[in-house]
Amino acid sequence: MPTLFELFGIRFYFYSDEHLPIHVHIQNGDGRAKVNVYPTIEVVSNNGIRPKDIKKALVIIETYQDDIIDVWRKYHGE
Repeated sequence: MPTLFELFGIRFYFYSDEHLPIHVHIQNGDGRAKVNVYPTIEVVSNNGIRPKDIKKALVIIETYQDDIIDVWRKYHGE
């Protein structure tokens, strides 16, 4: 399960056998969530992460969206 980066105590990662749409999993000390990255950024599920931390994660994903997509495509051979 490749970790893309860790910022502000939030880990951003995906699994090696992922499926479309392009998405990332995030995790911190409170819980986990899944966020679609492309075609739109949206929270798919949240299991315990506080709203303020979700907001931080969404800003980070928006900032690094192109980089996340590039890594996803390279890793999954697209």
